Amino acid sequence: MSANTGAEAVEDERASLTSRVIPVMTFSEGSNPLTRPLPPLPSSTIPLARAAARFQVEGKAIITGGAGALGLISAQALLEHGLSALCIMDLPRTLETSNEEIQSLAVKFPSANITKIALDVTSMDSIETAFEQAFQSMGGVDILCCFAGVVSSQHSLSVAPDQFNKVLDVNLNGSFFCAQAAAKRMVASGKGGSILLTASISAHCTNFPQPQAAYNASKAGVAHLTRSLAAEWAVHGIRVNSISPGYMDTILNAGDGLAAAREIWDSRCPMGRMGDPEEITGAVVLLCSRRGGRFITGADIVIDGGTLAL
Repeated sequence: MSANTGAEAVEDERASLTSRVIPVMTFSEGSNPLTRPLPPLPSSTIPLARAAARFQVEGKAIITGGAGALGLISAQALLEHGLSALCIMDLPRTLETSNEEIQSLAVKFPSANITKIALDVTSMDSIETAFEQAFQSMGGVDILCCFAGVVSSQHSLSVAPDQFNKVLDVNLNGSFFCAQAAAKRMVASGKGGSILLTASISAHCTNFPQPQAAYNASKAGVAHLTRSLAAEWAVHGIRVNSISPGYMDTILNAGDGLAAAREIWDSRCPMGRMGDPEEITGAVVLLCSRRGGRFITGADIVIDGGTLAL
C-alpha cells in the first residue's frame, strides 16, 4: 500500500465517524424479576435462621486464581455460606502446589461438587474451554470471582513493552474476558448472577516506595471496568462488583528482600499492619450473596486498614 493510499484510508475512516450509529445500553425495570427485591423472609423465621439467610450464598461458582491464598480463603468462605458447587481455576503449576489445600476443601465440604480446571487468563481458547467445561460439569454458573493476577514493580523509564503488556493482559484483559465468558452463560440461563473482580488500593493511589505503573494502571482499569459492566449487565440480573485489598500478608509480599518495604507499608497504614487474607472474606460473601448483596452493583469495597483514608 502506498503512503497516499494509507492516508486516504485513514481519512475515509475519519469521515465515516459522522455517520456511525452507536449501541445503546438498556437498563432494567422495577418489575424485572431478575432485579426486583426478593420476597421477605417469613416473619415466623427464627432470628438465627434469618441472619443466616441474609448472607446465604446460593448456587455454583468459578474462582479464577482460585489456588492462590486469596482465592482459597474466599472459596472456603463461600462454601461455608452454602455454595453447592465450586470450580477452582488456575495455572497448572499453581493447582499442583495447592492440591493439598484443594483436597482439604473437598473433605470439609463433602456435599459440594468441587473441581479444578487449568486456566490461562491471557488465552481466549483457554478461557472458553475452561468455562465451558466448568459450566457442563456444574450444570451452570451463578458466581464468578476473579482473583487471577500478577504483580510487577519496575521503573517506568526502563520497563519493556512485553513486561507492561503482560500485566495488563493478566489483570485487566483477563478479568474482562473471564467476566464475559461467565456473563454469556448467566444470560443464557436466564437466572442472572454475581461477578466479583479484584481491584486494589493501587487503583486509587500511587504506591510507595515501589514503582509499578503497569500494575496500578491495570487495577484502575479493573475498578472502572466493574462500574461499566455493572451498568451494562444489570438488565440481565448480573451484579458486578469489586474489592480493593490493601497490602495483604501473602507470599506476594513475603521474603527478606521486602522487609524494608513492609515497614514502610505498615507505617503508612492507620492500623499499622498488613491485612490477613481472611479479612477479605466478609466483603466477598456479601457481594456474592443473592440476598445480602441484592441491591449492590458497580461498587468497589476497599479493604485496607485505612490506608486510603490518609
